[in-house]
Amino acid sequence: MHIKWNALAQTAGVSFGVTVAVVTVFALGILALSRREAALTAREDGTAQAGGGRLVLAGAYACFAVCAAAVAYGLVLIAAP
Repeated sequence: MHIKWNALAQTAGVSFGVTVAVVTVFALGILALSRREAALTAREDGTAQAGGGRLVLAGAYACFAVCAAAVAYGLVLIAAP
């Protein structure tokens, strides 16, 4: 039995990189949602600054869509014959 250490290291490196990327994008989506919530609260209090609440929400949805696409792609890779 021969283990291809180079291929194993590449697989581990790519897996780690993709995991960090997906977690970072998800965290950015959560951050965008919390910033939007803070902006809505400030608007109700009358201390709001001019800002794009819809743009922030679209960015959050885009982050979550990227995460969902990465998960779906992973499932396709697992289920592929």
